[in-house]
Amino acid sequence: MAMRIPALVLVSVLALSMLLATLSPATALTILRDPDIEHSLQRLARPILEKAGLPTSGVKILVVRDSKLNAFVADTKHIFLHSGLILKLQTAEELQAVIAHEAAHIANGHITRRLANRRAAEGIARLGLVFALGIGAATKEPGAAAGIAIGTANSANRVFLGHTRAEESSADQAALRYMAQAGVDPQAMSTVLGYFRGQEVLSPGRQDPYVRSHPLTRDRIRAVAGYAAAYKNRAKDDPQADYWFLRAKGKLGAFLQSPGFTLRKVKKSDTSDIAALRRAVAYHRGLKTKKALAEMGRLLKARPNDPYLYELYGQILLESRNYAAAVNAYGRAVNLQSRNGLILAGYGRALLALKTRDGNAKALKALISARSRDKANPQLLRDLAVAYARAGQNGMASATTAERYALIGDFKTAATHAKRAVGLLPQGSPGWNRAQDVLHAAKSAG
Repeated sequence: MAMRIPALVLVSVLALSMLLATLSPATALTILRDPDIEHSLQRLARPILEKAGLPTSGVKILVVRDSKLNAFVADTKHIFLHSGLILKLQTAEELQAVIAHEAAHIANGHITRRLANRRAAEGIARLGLVFALGIGAATKEPGAAAGIAIGTANSANRVFLGHTRAEESSADQAALRYMAQAGVDPQAMSTVLGYFRGQEVLSPGRQDPYVRSHPLTRDRIRAVAGYAAAYKNRAKDDPQADYWFLRAKGKLGAFLQSPGFTLRKVKKSDTSDIAALRRAVAYHRGLKTKKALAEMGRLLKARPNDPYLYELYGQILLESRNYAAAVNAYGRAVNLQSRNGLILAGYGRALLALKTRDGNAKALKALISARSRDKANPQLLRDLAVAYARAGQNGMASATTAERYALIGDFKTAATHAKRAVGLLPQGSPGWNRAQDVLHAAKSAG
């Protein structure tokens, strides 16, 4: 029996869009999607989520491109970290402290209660939200990915993202307990709060958003220090935490900061994996392809079974128009990690670039597989629509295009493609059902 998963996907995405809010109307946020960075963050989150009693694969850690210091939860399945906060933090323990605090809001039911009151919050926001999630949608930078364009009222931000002082105290205590049980030094939370010390006396416009959504007082800082001192450490659940923190932070910085800045910061004498990774990204962004590939060669020699390095290698080759080599690199990444939707999407994109019959057929298979694992990715849907069209499946191409436009909030265009798909596809088929889902969503949005 065919399952109508897309309806659930659209509902989930639209629900998330109604939960996210920004501090000013029509502010555009960007989510950065990179399989390596996401893997690193999930590695760091895993021991914390386990101690919080949350599903380690069911809570995703995503990065918002924003230089301001902030972290937030908008539902029970995602923790959002601002890129500025990640680049500010100095240790794996500090990052895990932030994740632990946000996980505590989920585990303690703070978000569930807020979801139960969502109707009132929606009335405040007037549904002035548009959600877009896809690779390169806003920045066009390699490794960057998603746009969330949101327009809403400031009051909605307080309803959606703001926590009470009681919730903050409860989350602090729970987070410190998770950290201690996972062998993560609880003192790191005191260090993180110290970054915001004194901001509570600033005008709201000058404060980092973390202070606005997470009430911060001297009493809270003292209480956290006291709680942390009461816990005794034990062995880390992940002895490689420092490596994965530096890898995520290093790659993120290399993509967001200027290539010259990165190359100045990385010493030529530094032969570590992280240094080579940062240089490879900086050289690629600076259009020094030979140097980028040379760094990748050294990396892959040192870590020959790392799928995320092969994914980056494939990206560099693809964006340098070396399509055949890119297919080989992505193919190696898929062989090593066949269940990652972002890696599969890159493989499909490289195969499409070949513009051969065999490449198109393989691309379609890879992209369908990618879609089953990463459903809210407009660039993936765009590539999948191209693959369907090249295969002569115009109805599926229209249905997929309709879904892509629905995800980026253009329901008028989405409805046009959905109607076309309904006319081309057999009634009751999976694609026909998905087109109907888009039409229903477009009608509700209108």
